[in-house]
Amino acid sequence: MTDSLQITGAGTSLHTTPAAQRRLRRRYAAERRFKALGLFAVLFGLAMLAFLLTTIVSQGYRAFIQTHVSLEVYLDPEVIDPRGTADPRDLARADYQSLAENALYGLFPAVEASAERRALRGMLSQGAGLELRRRIQNDPELVGTTLELQLLVSGSVDQLNKGVFDLESGRRLPVSDEQIGWFRELEAQDRISAPFNWGLFTRADSREPELAGLAGALQGSLYLMIVTFVLSFPLGIGAAIYLEEFAPKNRLTDLIEVNINNLAAVPSIVFGLLGLAVFIQVFGLPRSAPLVGGMVLALMTLPTIIIATRASLKAVPPSIREAALGIGASRIQTIFHHVLPLAMPGILTGAIIGLAQALGETAPLLMVGMNAFVTSVGDSMTSPATALPTQVYMWADSPQRGFVERTSAAIMVLLGFLIVMNALAVFLRRRFERRW
Repeated sequence: MTDSLQITGAGTSLHTTPAAQRRLRRRYAAERRFKALGLFAVLFGLAMLAFLLTTIVSQGYRAFIQTHVSLEVYLDPEVIDPRGTADPRDLARADYQSLAENALYGLFPAVEASAERRALRGMLSQGAGLELRRRIQNDPELVGTTLELQLLVSGSVDQLNKGVFDLESGRRLPVSDEQIGWFRELEAQDRISAPFNWGLFTRADSREPELAGLAGALQGSLYLMIVTFVLSFPLGIGAAIYLEEFAPKNRLTDLIEVNINNLAAVPSIVFGLLGLAVFIQVFGLPRSAPLVGGMVLALMTLPTIIIATRASLKAVPPSIREAALGIGASRIQTIFHHVLPLAMPGILTGAIIGLAQALGETAPLLMVGMNAFVTSVGDSMTSPATALPTQVYMWADSPQRGFVERTSAAIMVLLGFLIVMNALAVFLRRRFERRW
């Protein structure tokens, strides 16, 4: 008894010696350093994310407004309909841009030199004439009247109104001193406005930044996601169910599983090369078509869906299968009536995350030509089109200053779609998740 107390006392005293205290202090100090490094890593990541988002938003928010000038335009019948027949072909061929320019000349009668008049009409966008044509084609009865219209200004004047240019820097600007003066006069006459830029979502791409929109890219991305989902979702789930529930465990299935896991890590551009070689060169499918792009993205998304589905099937407790089999259900009934409904939240989550990844891919779409300059919205899945990521890529490569804000705005729209898709995945998981 005495010996045991002595041993216990000696063991206790080992933790109170100076050496033991030093070891404890070093251990606690190491723990504090690890926590500090972890906290620093989290804060640094959040700071970089905040910097990235702040940069994108600060440059992109301006693209959601567009500068217009209010002009009283006389719709001259001699220019629009010289024969007086209201022939749609005559209405389509009329020089509407000159009508808008004449309205602007009327506000500055002192401008007579040809160079000055060229600079003055350069303040209007080519879209001004397109807007007039649209109005006349919709209502030919307007010919011969005078309308007060809000017309687009050029990209450089739009940037001037948004305060992008530093007028005090002394650098050469895309707008001349005369244009700045005329713009100030129009402001003083309360003719300058900056409403919400609906054209960003309703117009297709253009060489002029004030006319460039995302309509073609949005439609192309929608078609891409439809094709990708229709192909990858049933194939991925079917392959996962077979491999997890029915396939025999042998070297062949082991090889298939290893290859599926490896395919999930293959660079996306490899799938683009595969689509270019097989779908376009061998099968002759049209280049730059959402159908081909969707097929390529479906190949890229399949491994992700298969892996996520197999993980979800494994997460279902074995007791569910045993109970179903115990009451006489077949293996097919057990899988489709009991296991699959319980695994569906994880399956949907994996599928949506895979589709979100496909939505943001650029390299495979570039390989199949979905970076074409498309000035009109396609009418089918085989029409030339682009997508949001490739639209960002093309606008970022444009030299005009106005495309900088268009690029950031397209990134904001793309991030918005990705956030919605990830939020949908979280909602579906929480909505259908069951706990045992």
